[in-house]
Amino acid sequence: MAEGAMHYSAMAPDMLSLRVLARLLDYPTAELQAAAPEMIEIIDAERRLPAALRSRLMDWCQRLLEADLMDLQAEYVALFDRGRSTSLLLFEHVHGESRDRGQAMVDLMAEYRAAGFELDARELPDYLPLFLEYLSTRPEAEIGRWLGEIRHILALLAARLEERDADQTLVPLALLSLVGAEGDVDAHREAVREEAPDDTPEALDEVWEEEAVRFSAESDQDCALQSAEGRRLAERKNVTHSEAVRVLDPASIAARHQGDQS
Repeated sequence: MAEGAMHYSAMAPDMLSLRVLARLLDYPTAELQAAAPEMIEIIDAERRLPAALRSRLMDWCQRLLEADLMDLQAEYVALFDRGRSTSLLLFEHVHGESRDRGQAMVDLMAEYRAAGFELDARELPDYLPLFLEYLSTRPEAEIGRWLGEIRHILALLAARLEERDADQTLVPLALLSLVGAEGDVDAHREAVREEAPDDTPEALDEVWEEEAVRFSAESDQDCALQSAEGRRLAERKNVTHSEAVRVLDPASIAARHQGDQS
């Protein structure tokens, strides 16, 4: 897979699946289809993912390889480019289009640069595939901390994609499984089923009619809110949490799923 800013040799061999998961959320191209056999090999070798989930991911890759490219692209546009509920922009699920999101992206960009990770100008820093590219270059403990930070977003996204019967559901599920948090999706399913569709022509018209986002803070409180994400990121770097989230090792994965089956 030629896409991405980093070489695979820069990361642990058994975490290459993070790069595969990033690619699986990209807009479908002929290059992505051609890379499907390689992605299948990487997923099969990733023993941190549960066997059933690995099998589903590999089946998806095979479908990508065999499907008509124009059909794949049309399905992708319908899923991600109409409405915001399935947005791949992480902070949109937390901040929407508010000023807080802009500051959060500035802070995330600073994290990237501090780690020597330079971005392509085409994407926003909170674009999930890009974020996974970044994680693929980080130490295992940091991967676990970051996935713990965004687990609520991943669970909500998984529930929404699941409601649309989308293969892409498997990506947030795989990420949650790495930190033993697959069950988080359960808390969102009922609320998601009751959400009004945001990809209908009527809903899309309402979005266009919304008031333009304001960029000037109107009070000291607004300024404080803008920097809240920055403070949180700084605190996360300097404070050791009593319940740190870690990436599960293969033995832990096997033990957990044996327990589920008993």
